[in-house]
Amino acid sequence: MAETQAYIKSGYYGYPEAKEGPKIPFSNTPGANPVLRGLPLAVAGAAVANIRLLSGLLWGNAGFSTLRNLNLDGYDPRCDPTVVPIDDFNADIPASIRALNSSYNPSLTSINRHYSVKDYHSAYEAGHITPTAVAEALLDLISKHPRHKDAFLEIKNDRVIAAAEASTQRYKAGKALGLFDGVPVSVKDEVDLQGYSKCLGSGKDFTTANGAVTSWCVQKWEEAGVVILGKLNMHELGLDTTNNNPAKGTPLNPHNPHYYTGGSSGGSAYAVAAGLFPVTLGADGGGSIRNPSAYCGLYGLKPSHNRVSGFPATSLAPSCGVLGPMASNMADLEYAYRIMAIPNPSDSISSMFPVPVPKPARQDKVIGIYKPWFDLADPSVLNACHTAISHFESSGYKVIDITIPYLSEGQLAQAVTILSEISAGVPSVSGLTSANKILISVGKQTPASDFILAQKMRNLLMQHLAFLFEQHPGLLVVTPTTPNAGWHISGGAADLKTGVSDANMSVRTMTYVWLANFSGCPAISVPVGRVDAKEGKGKIPVGLMAVGEWGAEDSLIEWGRVGEQWAWEDGEDRMGKPENWVDVMELAKERQGIGKGGNLSV
Repeated sequence: MAETQAYIKSGYYGYPEAKEGPKIPFSNTPGANPVLRGLPLAVAGAAVANIRLLSGLLWGNAGFSTLRNLNLDGYDPRCDPTVVPIDDFNADIPASIRALNSSYNPSLTSINRHYSVKDYHSAYEAGHITPTAVAEALLDLISKHPRHKDAFLEIKNDRVIAAAEASTQRYKAGKALGLFDGVPVSVKDEVDLQGYSKCLGSGKDFTTANGAVTSWCVQKWEEAGVVILGKLNMHELGLDTTNNNPAKGTPLNPHNPHYYTGGSSGGSAYAVAAGLFPVTLGADGGGSIRNPSAYCGLYGLKPSHNRVSGFPATSLAPSCGVLGPMASNMADLEYAYRIMAIPNPSDSISSMFPVPVPKPARQDKVIGIYKPWFDLADPSVLNACHTAISHFESSGYKVIDITIPYLSEGQLAQAVTILSEISAGVPSVSGLTSANKILISVGKQTPASDFILAQKMRNLLMQHLAFLFEQHPGLLVVTPTTPNAGWHISGGAADLKTGVSDANMSVRTMTYVWLANFSGCPAISVPVGRVDAKEGKGKIPVGLMAVGEWGAEDSLIEWGRVGEQWAWEDGEDRMGKPENWVDVMELAKERQGIGKGGNLSV
């Protein structure tokens, strides 16, 4: 168990024993679940929610009992994947933030890129626009355009304008707090924000007494001066990868409205890709930052488990879920991460982590690829990813072959875990969409013995990853972020109205992302190109993902910057802005000096 593993590796707490897993052939068996939509979905949702026999049958059909067929006797169950890097250096937090302001390094020079945090800061300092004008322009834009409005759940105009005006006055006085001061951002509805409710993208109310206190990581952004424009939409309860949400609206992919944004942090992805904000906060329990980042052409960081504190908010998926940033460029992603990951002294786990100051780059730069797993992706995705990997090789990364056992079984174990955790936090399925009535009802059927088997599989995989990291210092496990280029809305407007349940596609979209959640390792997704769409003229972004050793966010950030140069520079703009992109600064200039009031209910 974790207690017996605490000091196996010097410099860490809770590091797993480095132990190679069983050498078994790679296998992958596609699911055989029906696609449900419209009336059949509604009928199935009601039936499964009320007939326990049906939910039990679906649990078995999903293959969750597969773990019973494996010999996991040599592994203790590990229910918490937290691994804490130990750093004797006691960084001064205010000094560290000041250092971040001076070390901010926007490497992009492309004229076709999104506005960055630095662009806003420079425009404010020069007096070209004010934070107040930006906030007013955004509030007006979001209220008038349904395509933007669907990305939001709640905005309180008075709070937004008050924060923006305070920032405007600081700039006028020459006392800006730093680069983040006055920058518009927003947060996914999995964190608490003072004065706001929380519904987790559902028709249910998950607001608690703790909700009167803003989550720690959001507080850190606020203390740096950001202007938070309310709460962003998400897939209901975070329980799928499309962000199809009949209850609260479905934001469409800014690159092509015939495609989903991805989920469950779909509102967060939409808002950055459409140009509304340079940075948003997402949450990731099974790829929910990285999946929409890939679909929308963004940079998304899933930090090490428990590194970022959302206290006092609690997670429905405590052993899989984390909070992290999503951004249009690596400099903003890094800046937002280093502020939100400041340790929380009131959080028993977060307080153990070191202050996330930049560390010297590692000399070892190794990309590990498990070819049979990697090759599950579609040909167009593979082409974009292989071309990008060649760029990494030319930039000093060594590519090696690796193996990882039980990937199919491990994905099932992660699904058993997160479904069990979320269903335990949702006592009743009343008021949920039909697709989630099915998922929650199925999750509640997990026997305790099978949950324990899943945690044994977690330990096996963590020990094998520790073995790989020991054998290959500096290793990053690299795969496509998703095997598919986006998720086409195949049922059109009807799917957006009633929802859809496509378990086979959902599982496929999580082919690679689940491992970082289950093991607690950090991971990053970077855009590496665009491919032709099935419908519409906008091309669909493709993401490449790296999973690093526990606490290796700096190595991932360095890797992401190399990928950024590939995507946007080297004489070719491979990403560009979507057609739906909004020039917020231009709108702010047009509105300079115009005041707005009232509340926006979205």
